[in-house]
Amino acid sequence: MLSKPEGIAPLFLVEDVVRAAEYYRDKLGFEIGTYFLDPPVFVIVRRDKIAIMLSWTDCAHGGSNSKWKTESFDAYIWVDSVGDVHTQLTTRHADVVSDPQLKSYGMKEFDVRDADGYVIRFGEDVPGSANAGRCEEA
Repeated sequence: MLSKPEGIAPLFLVEDVVRAAEYYRDKLGFEIGTYFLDPPVFVIVRRDKIAIMLSWTDCAHGGSNSKWKTESFDAYIWVDSVGDVHTQLTTRHADVVSDPQLKSYGMKEFDVRDADGYVIRFGEDVPGSANAGRCEEA
């Protein structure tokens, strides 16, 4: 029997690992783990059960999915209160791309862009709101 998964961590390729990690700490409230090598080429930032791996790239490869698709993001974080998270990140002067919006599929969401252009979407399930405003058949 397989053990129960405990989480997932996206890997973001960044130009400066320290600058990227400090953005996550200062703007998004993450804690910085141990840097690997000197100068740093890798680190994991964490906030509660969320982890994001930041890895140095010297050739500017990688980058946000939003470079390839307009309505896109690179990581999705479920939260209990989108409004509270939005307020926290706005207070920290994070690059908030959009205000919280209730989507037709029942999630209230907003996006934040990190220092390397990666888009993180925060979302809260809003029970009973899916397909709100849809016309009912007679």
